[in-house]
Amino acid sequence: MNLPLYIARRINGEDGDQTAKVSRPAIRIATVGVAVGLAVMIITVAVVLGFKHTIRDKIVGFGSHIQVQNLQTLNTGMGYPVCIDDSLQKVIAGIEGVRQVERFTLSQGILKTDKDFLGVMLKGVGPEYDTRFLQECLVEGELPQFCDTATQQYPLVISQTMADKLNLKTGARVYAYFIGNDNVRARRFDIKGIYQTNMKRFDDLFCLTDIYVTRRLNGWGADECSGAEVLVDDFDQVEATDDRLSDHFVRFRYDREGNLLASQPITRLYPQVFSWLELLDINVWIILALMVALAGFTMISGLLIIILERTQMIGVLKALGARNTTIRHTFLWFSAFIIGRGLFWGNVLGIGLVLLQKLTGIITLDPQTYYVSEAPMEFNIPFIVLLNVATLIISIFVLIAPSYLVSRIHPARSMRYE
Repeated sequence: MNLPLYIARRINGEDGDQTAKVSRPAIRIATVGVAVGLAVMIITVAVVLGFKHTIRDKIVGFGSHIQVQNLQTLNTGMGYPVCIDDSLQKVIAGIEGVRQVERFTLSQGILKTDKDFLGVMLKGVGPEYDTRFLQECLVEGELPQFCDTATQQYPLVISQTMADKLNLKTGARVYAYFIGNDNVRARRFDIKGIYQTNMKRFDDLFCLTDIYVTRRLNGWGADECSGAEVLVDDFDQVEATDDRLSDHFVRFRYDREGNLLASQPITRLYPQVFSWLELLDINVWIILALMVALAGFTMISGLLIIILERTQMIGVLKALGARNTTIRHTFLWFSAFIIGRGLFWGNVLGIGLVLLQKLTGIITLDPQTYYVSEAPMEFNIPFIVLLNVATLIISIFVLIAPSYLVSRIHPARSMRYE
């Protein structure tokens, strides 16, 4: 029989013992400290993970994971064409880790109404374009069937920011003007849908239309485009997949028209955003350290009070031949029961608040500042399990040193102590 565990269970079951007037409040404070600490850690991890992944998904939604473009475009920022025909598209799609390849063409223009005008970037996409992200961001209208062949209508999807500035609604028609080759060309577009990502760099600039339209506006050939957006299976493998793409382009550097090909991952296209997101991890570690310190401090205080109140019991156990190690293990087991109760209520509180926010979105944010309209939460079970295990282990570990106080208690003196 495990004697320390047996005694700890008996002590833990003495809820109705009126002699434990001092330790009972200490136990409650320790339990609350562990519960609050764990709940704050769960909420912190859920918020940071949700925020990071939400912002990342918005960046990827408009820029994909990897972009294949003309090397001159990546070096200068100017819009040089690259020829990505069906054969090259299949080669890129066949590289390990690549899930989908989407061609796109960019063209700068001006949207003009009777009262106002606005400079925009038209992004032309084809039928292979993944519209799931755009569908989630759609606030009005519907997405057109993007195509790469001639059509009688020019569909256009604009942002809510553009719609507010130009006072446009779905179903309206707007003229766009394009300057190039010493002439001005006008096209009339039909507003099919309005999206909102709350990302200023996208909402202020990008409209979406057919790739055929932007290709014609740029005066490019049938297979020429600004580049290809590459989606990968796993975001954590973006750099590795880009390395494989780069190795391919080192061997086959030119497209059919002799343009130099190059690839660049989204983390290098928007380095400021991803560096900022990585800084959030520092805040998480600071909060986790503070909450673990809170739980450890309250447990140490509670254990010392319990040991002092149980001085007479410790003396009796020593008089009966119990070793200091046995008594120390008894109080560590008792502390484990307290920590267990704290972890239970911490999980109830933390997970409950996370689920409440996910289901109701009760906590709202300013999208102009935080890029999201409500506090994002990500329910990650492995992280929650890890937090519970780490809190239990660390809390018990910091109690080892205070538990040595039992060795200072003398049996003869303690049995006379009341």
